[in-house]
Parts: sequence; C-alpha cells; structure tokens
Amino acid sequence: MRRLIASLVGAGVLAYGGTIAFLTHFDHVTAPELPATSPTKQDPVALAAFNALREARCDYCHATGRDLPFYFKVPVANQLMEKDLHEGLRHFRIEPVLAAFDQGKPPTEEQLSRIEEVITQNRMPPTMYLLMHWHAHLSDAERQSILHWVEETRRKYYADTGAAEKFAAEPVRPVPETVPVDAAKVALGRQLFFDKTLSGDGTLNCASCHDLNHGGVDHLTTATGIGGQKGPINVPTVYDAYFKVAQFWNGRAADLAEQAGGPVMNPVEMGSHDWPGVAAKLQANPEYTELFQSAFGPNASIDQNTITTAIAEFEKTLITPDSPFDEYLKGNATAISDQAKRGYETFKRIGCSGCHSGIALGGGAYEAMGLEGDYFKDRGGKVTDADEGRYAVTHNNDDRFRFVVPTLRNIDQTAPYFHDGSAKTLDEAVRKMARYQTPDHDITDQDVSDIVAFLKTLTGKYEGRSLADMAQ
Repeated sequence: MRRLIASLVGAGVLAYGGTIAFLTHFDHVTAPELPATSPTKQDPVALAAFNALREARCDYCHATGRDLPFYFKVPVANQLMEKDLHEGLRHFRIEPVLAAFDQGKPPTEEQLSRIEEVITQNRMPPTMYLLMHWHAHLSDAERQSILHWVEETRRKYYADTGAAEKFAAEPVRPVPETVPVDAAKVALGRQLFFDKTLSGDGTLNCASCHDLNHGGVDHLTTATGIGGQKGPINVPTVYDAYFKVAQFWNGRAADLAEQAGGPVMNPVEMGSHDWPGVAAKLQANPEYTELFQSAFGPNASIDQNTITTAIAEFEKTLITPDSPFDEYLKGNATAISDQAKRGYETFKRIGCSGCHSGIALGGGAYEAMGLEGDYFKDRGGKVTDADEGRYAVTHNNDDRFRFVVPTLRNIDQTAPYFHDGSAKTLDEAVRKMARYQTPDHDITDQDVSDIVAFLKTLTGKYEGRSLADMAQ
C-alpha cells in the first residue's frame, strides 16, 4: 500500500512538474513581442518594465484574442478561468499599454496609475494563477522596475504643470494656470453660457445647472430642466471638464463642443426644438452679430457649430488652479495640514489614485461602478437607463455600469455625489468608494476622516477667487 501511495504521489508530482514545464514554455513562446523597430528596445527603463509585464503574462486576463493555455478548454477549469478573464477585462485592459510599448509612447496617466496601484499593493499576478505559472511571480526587482518606469514616464511626459521635483512622479499633478484659448471665442461663449435665449421657453441657460458660484453644479440629486422636469442623472461639474477624455457620465460627447449642444436640444433639459430656431433668436440680437464676426470672421454664420464651439472655448477657461494641494505639490510644505498629507497617502495606498489621477484627479478613463461589490444591488431600487452608463452609447455588455471617472477637483463644493446623487456627504462617498471600488472594504473612521481632509484641499480658484469663497 505504501508503495502504491508513493507511486501515485510520484506520478502526481511528475505530472504537475511536466505541466509547469509545458506552461512555462507555452507562456514564453506565445508572449507579446516588441516589433524590431520599437523605440522601447533602446530605452532600458521601459524595456525592463515591458519584460516584467511580459513575464507575468498580464495579457492573459487583461486582453482579448490571446492564445490561452490548454486548461482554458478543460470543463470546470474553463468556467473558473472564464470568470477570471471576465473580471480581468472588467478591471483593466492592457492592450493600449502594450501598443504604447510597441510605439515607444507613454501610456495615459490613468493607465500608469492603475499599474502602479496593483504593483504597489502586490495584488498581481493572483495566487491561483501562480500555482500553474511559477515563472510569472514578480520578484522585488521586477516590481521595482515597473514602478521605476511609471515614475520616469511621469517625469518625462506628465511633469509640465509646475510640480516640484520631488513630486514630479506623483499620480496627481497641479492644474495649469491657463490653457491656450481664443479670446474672441471666449467672450462670445461666456455670453452664450449665461443666455436664456438658448432654451425653448427662455427660462434656462447653461448656468442654471452649472452654477459657477456653486462648484459648477446645481446641488440637486438630479437636474431640473424646462418646465420643472426632473432629469435622470446628477449634474457633473463644468469646472475642469476640459481635462476629461469625454463629456457626460456615459461619455456620449467626445468634447466640450459636442457636450454644449446636448442640453440645448434635450426636451427634458433646455428644451429647444431645432438649431435654426435658436440661431434665429440670437440673430435678432444685434450685439451677437459683432460677437460672432469677431470670433469667426466677417462672414460667420450663427449656427450649431459656431454656437457650441464658442461655448466650449469659454468652458476651457473654467479651470481651477492654485488649490492648497496644488501649492503643496509645487513645494509649499505648509500649504496643507498633516492630516491632509496622511489622507493623500491613504488615498494612494488603498487604490483611489488608480482611477483619480492626473490634473483633474479623474476624467482620464471609464470605470465600472461596483468593481469590488454589487453597488446597484446594495443601493436598491430599479436599475435605470442612466445607471447603464457607457453601455447606453456602445451597447457593449462590457460597458454596462461603466462611467467616465468624475474629477475630484473642488469635490467639497459639488455635493451630492455619484451619477445617481445617492451620496450626500463626502464622508459617505469615501466610504462607498472604498467599499465598491477598492479591495480595502473596511477602512477605518480615521482613514475616512484623513481622506476627506485631503479632498477638501482640492478646492481651487477661478479668476483668482476660491470656489469656496464664491459659494458664500
């Protein structure tokens, strides 16, 4: 009997060892390769990071169209692996990062921050995966090579808005003092932003929902439009929207100009019926003739394109530099409190900076609501079309419940929070974000208090005045 057991154990060990050897070979021969002409091959820092990510085969679960190991076809194992693959794709897509390596270009700030998050937290590769792929275990040296690449990429490509040298590799950077704009278009756009002529009954303007004296929002759970109609979703701030990859929660507008046209024609928002009608009302005002000609030339038309382009140019100026936290990043160590400094470190440690990074601390990508828990089930109530997020635009199931990550700039001035306005206070929002978006489900009361203290340092200035003072 002992011989039999020993034989079975030996056979098992041999089979396991043989499987490991096969998978090691398979992983290496099917791994991503850099093109012969890739500039990354001449960049030792980027090349070391690429090799570490390649060795871990992050692409198995974070990319599509891969040649997967044989066990993906084995019953039962296939079901487990399919779940892991689904979650991997839902959490992060590595294809753009691999493409950036191929081309010798930088990934986006959000992509860098997501990689930094999981490497710092030592969450990837997962333990079950490593049982079959021993070689994929990242050594301390390999992890440091990835983090070094993240830092150096930030210093090289994303350190142009005034951060002090010691903060130049942080996931967050200061808001620039200005961005390039056309002054004539800004002047026209400013007047249009406040002009109620754009609404169907002359009662609403852009500022009705985006009150510049109150954080660029209306402080309602969902917007109120023409005739008192209630909209389906919370109003995102117009401040610092210029830095977002797309506009509206579901990203249905590619830029500020496209966004500016949406509410004007929406029957629940500003309720105009057609652009020629709006243009006719503006043409009836002699002041606009001069403004449009100054902005677009002597033969300028007043139409959807020129109207929305001008509003967008004005909205580009709605940036909020000089927050206390920006001053801290620029080298003023006393600009924020010790508690706020602890809050920023906690914000990074638990993974918030994985999504809330860059100039706007958000707006750099789309993210699923409920990555680490079923937010909508726990919230209760009917799942609405507004809850569907990006799916409403793409009709791709992978985009269900996925939204443009909101900016955290001036966040203490923009309550209530989330696309559904369900979080009424910053404290509540922080707790729910930790619960549903990070692995740290149960952060302490002190952690919450510290993070809130940090978030309150993100209130900047518009035209030299603090948004907090403007709300008084």
